[in-house]
Amino acid sequence: MDLPSLWFCVIAAFWLGYLFLEGFDFGVGMLLPVLGRDNTERRVMVNTIGPVWDGNEVWLIVAGGAMFAAFPGWYASLFSGAYLPLLVVLLALIGRGVAFEYRGKVDTVRWRRNWDRVIVAGSWIPPLGVGMLLATTVLGIPLDTDGNRAGSAFEAVRWDTALGAIAIVGFSLVHGATFLALKTAGGLRIRAHALAERLLPVALLPLLAFLLVVQFRHGSLWTVVPLVLVPAAGAVAWWRLRGGRDGQAFAALGGVIAAAAITMFGALFPDVLPSTVDSANSLTVASEASSPYTLEVITWVAAFGAPAVLVYQGWTYWVFRKRIGVGHIPPAHTP
Repeated sequence: MDLPSLWFCVIAAFWLGYLFLEGFDFGVGMLLPVLGRDNTERRVMVNTIGPVWDGNEVWLIVAGGAMFAAFPGWYASLFSGAYLPLLVVLLALIGRGVAFEYRGKVDTVRWRRNWDRVIVAGSWIPPLGVGMLLATTVLGIPLDTDGNRAGSAFEAVRWDTALGAIAIVGFSLVHGATFLALKTAGGLRIRAHALAERLLPVALLPLLAFLLVVQFRHGSLWTVVPLVLVPAAGAVAWWRLRGGRDGQAFAALGGVIAAAAITMFGALFPDVLPSTVDSANSLTVASEASSPYTLEVITWVAAFGAPAVLVYQGWTYWVFRKRIGVGHIPPAHTP
């Protein structure tokens, strides 16, 4: 495999890591007012992702940085073509991070309620924006001969990219509910488990519908295989939820998003950003790759850096692997 193709696969793996890790992360935030009946339960929910949410967001930075280094034309055309939605996503992520830190600084109902709203909004907007971004890179935008977006700043907002956005939101919801069933105890766990079991058959339908659109427009014979694995893994997750095996269900949902990512990026290759105006204007792996020297340098950097990040993040999850419940939450304390 040549280096441009290798880096296309690496970037796809980075996006997969982001969707899997931030999927449950966003799902917990979206479900904060649904499953958290009082402040203590909401503190439990926030604490399940407290040690890992910022590390999960690194995958977004790494994915964007890898695109910039390996395929600068892809990065420039996609991110400028979806500039306004990405700006909204960035603001939501900033607000969400601030809310995690500030919600416990003042012990009043109004203070916590306002910051909880920021967490909820900051958990809904990014998966919508990222889903639309990935749908845009797979389904394309109108590009001229220079690789620039033709038309208005909202060319990336269409029914098919909106379906991609809803697909990521649906996955995040069920992924977050399953994570809470795996990480919490007591009544909160029971409610999270029941919600995940009810949500799963419905929440994954937009993802399957979006992948069918991708397959119909750009797929090949081999991408049918991962496409079929998406509902199969979803069925396994639902079966294990019904059997009370939250960890196995969570792993099966990882299989769902992995198969979905393989379908999307497999259908996209060898393009990196199709043009909906003229296929001759599409950006490809070969045309947008950096110089061989640049690709060689970043390959060596990734060979040493990526394992270190994986080991550190895996260690973090291992340290904070146990369930938590309302009994583990101390009384509210403010300076």
